[in-house]
Amino acid sequence: MARTRRVAVAIVAALAAGAAPAATGGATAVAATPSPTAGATAGATAGATTETGTVVQEGGPLVVPSGEEVVTTRVTVTLPEGASGTVKARLLLPLTWEFAGDAWDFHEDVKATCSVDGGAFQPCDWLQPAEGANHGPYVATLPAVEAATTHTYDIRIESGIGARRYGDVHGTLEVGAGGAPDLASGPVVFQFARNTPAAPLRTTVLARDKAGVLWQYESTGLHEKPLKSRARIGGGWNAYTSITSVGERTAAGEGDLVARDKSGVLWFYEGSGNPAAPFKPRVRVGGGWNVYTAISSRGWNGLMARDKDGALWYYRPSSKSPSAPFQPRERVDGDWNAYSALVGRTLGDGIVTRDTAGVLWSHQAAWQNVGFMPRTRLGGGWNAYDRITYARNLAGSKSGDYLARDKAGHLWFYEGLQRDGNLVPSPTRREIGWGWDIYDMIL
Repeated sequence: MARTRRVAVAIVAALAAGAAPAATGGATAVAATPSPTAGATAGATAGATTETGTVVQEGGPLVVPSGEEVVTTRVTVTLPEGASGTVKARLLLPLTWEFAGDAWDFHEDVKATCSVDGGAFQPCDWLQPAEGANHGPYVATLPAVEAATTHTYDIRIESGIGARRYGDVHGTLEVGAGGAPDLASGPVVFQFARNTPAAPLRTTVLARDKAGVLWQYESTGLHEKPLKSRARIGGGWNAYTSITSVGERTAAGEGDLVARDKSGVLWFYEGSGNPAAPFKPRVRVGGGWNVYTAISSRGWNGLMARDKDGALWYYRPSSKSPSAPFQPRERVDGDWNAYSALVGRTLGDGIVTRDTAGVLWSHQAAWQNVGFMPRTRLGGGWNAYDRITYARNLAGSKSGDYLARDKAGHLWFYEGLQRDGNLVPSPTRREIGWGWDIYDMIL
């Protein structure tokens, strides 16, 4: 839901032509506010004056609840007397490479559309100027208009779950002719706030107890307490020897499951879109699945299955129907009995495994191939756990998080990191629960 804040805070600032705001790294990036320059020339034509305009962000800094809603800030610009011609404006957010993380993170986290003088909203995509590559600032170009005494710029922000890490961002709105900030320049501030994201941006963790009841834990998106209290889905799930996610579940009731029964029949549970009852009635896929000793998700890209001889097979997804959700299997390669667990996905459609010595490995998918590139070692000691699962996004990391249960029933949270093109668990863990030994499956 969009909202526009309207309490005026007047700030007068000027920049010498061609000057750019300074930036500092760290938890908050701050743009220095230039001092007015005596006699600075302002104007889009030869009829320019020596005055400078004003920039006012109505309502002051815009609070942006990350991952939940669309919010709008209005900036009113008063141009100096005599300004004429085409007026161009741009918004600079001085995020350094170190502050923003991955070069594309900010583009993914923060989407902007802009409107001038009540016109239609248009995309104002973030770009990095060539001279500032890898160091910012990020620049959004607003629609150009013909000069008038006053212009209103509405900047609509939609933020993803990862935007909360930017904190307070102090930007600069520059207005001028030909890209020079010679008419008016002033601060525009965004406060990216911690917030429980909307349901489609949060995942769920499923756990089956020893009586066969399936329970659902919604994620909160908050680091300090990543899981809500459990909710009962239903009983009878002890009919299955394997349950595997297909795609990625959300707290909005999205995401599918497959379950193999004791006779080797595979059943498909389509996501219902109802968080209280997240799966539709099961549909039979086919028999013969008891030839496999392990079945693992490959994200949205189907399933991996290991047979008793150690051969790994890939089932690509199919759009035919719930009764035929996969294409015919394709052999990947052999020797996968070296692994005691197929944990789940990594970036793209790769998977993570644990070998019999307790070492965790990442297998990144080979381009246009059913197989994988050479494996990457993530770390040892993982044989301390009897359950390890990929948990998508529990606490707003943007990367894939992992859960691991030790043999005493304690649940440990490994926040996901991006490393060398992989989604991998952080080397540090945090305990987020106990008593999880009541469950014989966690996914």
